[in-house]
Amino acid sequence: MIILQIMMGIIGLALLLLLAAVIRTLLIPKKESTYRPDPDPERAMEYARKLSEMVRCDTVSVPDGDQREKFLAFHRVLEKLFPLVHQKLEKTEIDGNLLFYWKGEKSDRPLVLMSHQDVVPAEGAWEHAPFSGDIEDGKVWGRGASDTKCSVMAFFQAVEELLAEGYIPPQDVYLSSSCTEEWGGEGCPKLVAELERRGVRPWLVCDEGGGIITDPIGGIHGNFAMVGVFEKGKADVKFTAASEGGHASAPKAHSPVARLAAFVNEVETHPVFRRRMPKEVAAMFRTLAPYAGFPLKLVFTNLWLFRPLLLKLLPAISAQAGAMIRTTIAFTMMSGSNACNVMPQEASVSANMRFIPHQGMEESLEIIRKLAAKHGLETKVLDANDYTEPVDIRGEAFLHTLVRNEPHIRADRGLLWHHIAGVRSAHHRKGNRCPDHGACLCADPGKHFQ
Repeated sequence: MIILQIMMGIIGLALLLLLAAVIRTLLIPKKESTYRPDPDPERAMEYARKLSEMVRCDTVSVPDGDQREKFLAFHRVLEKLFPLVHQKLEKTEIDGNLLFYWKGEKSDRPLVLMSHQDVVPAEGAWEHAPFSGDIEDGKVWGRGASDTKCSVMAFFQAVEELLAEGYIPPQDVYLSSSCTEEWGGEGCPKLVAELERRGVRPWLVCDEGGGIITDPIGGIHGNFAMVGVFEKGKADVKFTAASEGGHASAPKAHSPVARLAAFVNEVETHPVFRRRMPKEVAAMFRTLAPYAGFPLKLVFTNLWLFRPLLLKLLPAISAQAGAMIRTTIAFTMMSGSNACNVMPQEASVSANMRFIPHQGMEESLEIIRKLAAKHGLETKVLDANDYTEPVDIRGEAFLHTLVRNEPHIRADRGLLWHHIAGVRSAHHRKGNRCPDHGACLCADPGKHFQ
């Protein structure tokens, strides 16, 4: 009888909590994303042609060798496309990295607009040649069109147009563009060192982050601007299994390949990293809730009740959703013997890890190191850096960015978080309205400004 009463009490409490959640959801007004791009065709084509010419300039960056001349060629393209920027701003070039200084009316709250010129190598099959810069189907095609020559073009074009109007910014502005971002080189640190030498402490840094996303989650329709607010840490890790080798006609048990396969399978099928919802991700869901249908709106509005359920479901919804709540590991490279009939004396698999703030570099690496040791593997960390502290989404600089774009935005509205790095603000011109703001966790050179 007591057990029955307890069960009835639990059921009653659950129903009461669900009723409270439903009422709370019904009280939130329905919202609709009304932003629709309506570009001027002539102006859009001008921008496309500029980006196309930038894409056609090969700026692949790799760790080995002096590549400064390659980037100096790209700088000549920039000078041709944006003459006023080069005539009126103070230019500093450091080993291919660029820093432009635009003097404002004041200098106490300087702004840094960041981007990078370099791109990763173009491998595999391409629908359009990687450095063609083809303009087709309303898009510019090629390596760097998105990551991130588009940012370079947007920053430079914005300044070019404002200079043509005689505009003077209220605060000093710096255009910072490194050429070693893709492999984590010293480009951005050199630019930061230059700013430090000048005694410049940025008030706001806008780095690459998100973009304007259409229909970000199933059941939520419209266009939302992603604003990156932190960078996950990352590491490249190599796991090696050794043996005496031998001929494949008499294989021994627990070969290097078998041990590696067992290790990879365990990591893939039994996730070892904790799931937790960062407050920035929670803010994103709360922001999206009014745009959703009732079931999703119920969940997003009442994270106090549905958070455990959401933490279980997010990895199943999409890989990106899962990455927002935990450290990830992706196996990317393998090596073994050089012949099918030879047992390898050594085999290896390499992986890329991304560290979430609630389970950072040291803890995540220790977890994976212990698991590898269980399978008789040696772990070698090739390169690693920890996460950056999240931007204060209620801080003055961040809110200023949003208010300048959309005066009615509050701290808990219009944020869509995404994992990559630094802070990103949508480029805007005077009088132009940005789309509904979303929120996002995010990774790039912005970390060097901390």
